[in-house]
Amino acid sequence: MDYKKICEEVCRVAKEAGGFIADQRKIFSRDKIEHKGTHDMVSYVDKEAEKITVAGLRKLLPEAGFITEEGTVENSSDKKYTWIIDPLDGTTNFIHGLPPYCVSIALAEGDKIVVGVVYEITIKECFYAWKDSDAYLNGQIIKVSEINTLDESLIAVGLAHASQHKINNLLKEMDYFLRNTNGVRRLGSAAADLAYVAAGRFDAFYQCNLSPWDVAAGTFICERAGGCVTDYNGGTDFIFGRRLIASNGRVHNELSENIVLE
Repeated sequence: MDYKKICEEVCRVAKEAGGFIADQRKIFSRDKIEHKGTHDMVSYVDKEAEKITVAGLRKLLPEAGFITEEGTVENSSDKKYTWIIDPLDGTTNFIHGLPPYCVSIALAEGDKIVVGVVYEITIKECFYAWKDSDAYLNGQIIKVSEINTLDESLIAVGLAHASQHKINNLLKEMDYFLRNTNGVRRLGSAAADLAYVAAGRFDAFYQCNLSPWDVAAGTFICERAGGCVTDYNGGTDFIFGRRLIASNGRVHNELSENIVLE
């Protein structure tokens, strides 16, 4: 397997899907929105972008299975290779015309990610890495930040829709982080948050209620950039475990100690 070559082709596929999404944003109408659940929106743009992505990836590895958000192809994780895809991470941002929103594509070989690509559509930034490589942004190597303390850190947080007790926990966390960090940001795209940790723009990111397509590519890129990614308990179940912390490694323990685990 030539992982570098595969990654180059995945970048091309991501940009193709991203170009379609960018074109549709110019003419998008809110009457095209569907609701998958409370505050969980989707449109024909998500679905068509997924079809474009799946078609492109099938040409690369016809034998591979898929795990996708929109279900335009039958999901299967029992293959040697599996594509994990979010065709439009940040749909709510897209609907409102607000950046960032991304195409996120990862390739798993067994239970290990070996290629990850996050394409931020609005400013045409492509973050990517492959097995044993550095992490890159538009051809330039990227690294996580060298910030050593939470007090100096800019952190990102995801605010997924949750039950009231989880909201109360989040308020406790925000009270601490707003008083003990350089700032807290909520962008609305986990894929972008993770890519920005990899690039040193954020020093850490955490969120619960995540799906594998939200994080598979971004966590891999973050790790290849020298970052640390764990679940809330410090383990490795962060792609399918729905809760993760990603950081430059230097502030990881201090951050995790102040996240409510219940």
